[in-house]
Amino acid sequence: MLNKLEMFLALAKEGHFGRAATKMGIAQPTLSTGIRQLEDQLGVQLVIRGSHYGGLTPEGQRALHWARQIVGDARQLREEMRHAREGLSGAIRLAVIPTALTWAARLTARFSAAHPNVRFTVLSRTSVEILSMLENLDIDAGISYLDNEPTGRVSTEPLYNERYMLVCREDAELAGRASVGWGDLAGLRLCLLTPDMQNRRIVNRRFAEAGIAPEARIEANSTVVLVANVLEGGWATILPSDMAAFLTVGKPLRAIPLGDAGWSHRVGLVAPYREPHTPVLQELLTTARRLSELAD
Repeated sequence: MLNKLEMFLALAKEGHFGRAATKMGIAQPTLSTGIRQLEDQLGVQLVIRGSHYGGLTPEGQRALHWARQIVGDARQLREEMRHAREGLSGAIRLAVIPTALTWAARLTARFSAAHPNVRFTVLSRTSVEILSMLENLDIDAGISYLDNEPTGRVSTEPLYNERYMLVCREDAELAGRASVGWGDLAGLRLCLLTPDMQNRRIVNRRFAEAGIAPEARIEANSTVVLVANVLEGGWATILPSDMAAFLTVGKPLRAIPLGDAGWSHRVGLVAPYREPHTPVLQELLTTARRLSELAD
C-alpha cells in the first residue's frame, strides 16, 4: 500500500494525473491504476474524476492527512535502520528564506564538518512555500521566521534575531549617518524584496508604523539582485544585518543600522513535528541550537 500512498500524495500535490505520474517517474495509466487500487483497498472514493482531475472527495481529504503521516513514518523508519547500519548518513533537503541563506551556510558547514556522510540540498523559498513543502514531505527542514506569522505544528530551534540595515552607495545622502529611522526613508529610491516574501511584509508594516508609504520601483526575490541595483543604479535597499554585511563587503556601499536597536524578529530551523525525530534531523536541530548559543 505504501507505494500507492506515495502516488496519492503526488496526485494531491500536483492536482494533475500527468504531472503526478511524471514526478513519480511512472506512466500515467500506472498512476491511475494505483489510485483506483488504493480506493478499492480503503473502500472509499478518494478522487473526483471527470474529463480531468477534479480534486479530492471529503474522504480523500481525510485520507490525505493519514497518507502524509504514514509515508512520513515509513521514511523515518528507513532513516532509523540506515543509521543503525551505516551511522549518520543520507540526505537533508533544506528550504531557506532568502534573507537567511548566510545562516544556512553556517549551519550546513558546521553539520557537514561533523558528519561528512550527510548530503545537503539547499533551496531558496518564501516562508509560505517552506511550510507547504514541510507539510507535503518535499523537504526535511526549513529556516524561516518563528514569530511573525503562524508556523503550525512544527518543531523549531531558534537561530538568530533578524535586525535591519539600510544599504546604499557610499556617495548617497544618508551614507554618513551612524543610524537612520524608518521615517528618514520617505522619498528614497528603493528596491525591495517582492510582496510574497515575509521579510517584505515586515518591512511594509514598519513603514506603515512610521506613517510613510514608500514606493519600490524595483522588486526582486533575490537579495543579490537588490544589492546589484544599489551598486549599479544608485538605489537603496533594506536587508537583515548579516546578509547586508555579506553582500556589501569589498564594495563601495554602506550598511547603516535601521530602526530601533531592540526591534527584531526571530528566525530559526523548522522541521515536521515528530517524536522521535530521525537521527539525522535530530542532529540538525542540535547543531542549530549550538550555533545559536555561539551567536548569543
